[in-house]
Amino acid sequence: MTIRASSAKQIDTLVADLCAGNAIARDAAIARLTVIGSRAVARLLTVVESGSDQFARVAALRALEAIGDPRALDPALDVMAASDAAVATAAARVVRAFVRGPRSASAVDGLTSVALDPSRPEVLRVAAIQALRELEAATVAPLLASLRADSSSTVRAAASADDSRAPRPTREHAVGVLRAAADTSLSVDPATLRRMLGREGGSIPLPDLLRIVERVREREAVEPAARRAEWITVRAAAHLALAQRDSRLALYDIRESLEAAVTPLPVDMLAALSLVGDQSCLEAMASAYARSKDTWWRDRLADTFRAIASREQLTRRHAIVKRIEKRWKQVGHDLLSTRPGGHGPLTR
Repeated sequence: MTIRASSAKQIDTLVADLCAGNAIARDAAIARLTVIGSRAVARLLTVVESGSDQFARVAALRALEAIGDPRALDPALDVMAASDAAVATAAARVVRAFVRGPRSASAVDGLTSVALDPSRPEVLRVAAIQALRELEAATVAPLLASLRADSSSTVRAAASADDSRAPRPTREHAVGVLRAAADTSLSVDPATLRRMLGREGGSIPLPDLLRIVERVREREAVEPAARRAEWITVRAAAHLALAQRDSRLALYDIRESLEAAVTPLPVDMLAALSLVGDQSCLEAMASAYARSKDTWWRDRLADTFRAIASREQLTRRHAIVKRIEKRWKQVGHDLLSTRPGGHGPLTR
């Protein structure tokens, strides 16, 4: 595919952002590269196959996962052998996109080999098992049965997890409506669209979910205030569908929503943050907490903030924590000093 000079320059700029240390710029670049699609694949593969740092390679693989271009399969299969567990796991998620396509044999063989190999990191083996669950239950059953006797308790648990993704009678219709919402038309009412996202969001390609987030946000901007909240819940459901697949593609949108929020955001948006939020979200959360007088919203923000800070293993010496405490002294105290539900205060 020929890439116009203007497109090539834009892609180069976004790829440079992937390699930068700024998590916010990196997430935004992943989202924009996903929208660009196949034109960006060659440059993304260059990053994956290079000696770039872990964060850049993982970011490039996340973009390739969302794009779903067949050119990414062989490099991803190779990268699953990487010594870096985070890079190898991101590669496994790229391979997952191909377990049902024309090259399913290669994808399934590679994932099966990883799942069965006790020398591989547990997180990678679990990712491979989750990817193989995209197959029909009868197809993957013998492998799962074997892994239920694995020496790793984590792998045994992943192989034993109940798979309740049985298709519903209206699944094809729901998937069609969601794809139309991504491409052409938000033609159904927001309540129906939200239910479909909750039920079938796991069946929709990641770029389509990202486009739904962006299209719904555009729709919110032109709706009267009385109806805007209905569409925000749709956008939140799309965010949760992305987060449940461990995708940070639209994390930038949650950050921007927190920065602009004058009323509490839907619970699904906080649930998405609790799953995939990272340290780049914490200042926006602190700002939203500082502006709000809604006790319920502040409590939910605090709980989610603490969960992210704990997952990111932040201490009070971290630059983001210092900025929050300097800018919002009381907020910093509220969010960082105590942690209900088993999370202790940040250490020095």
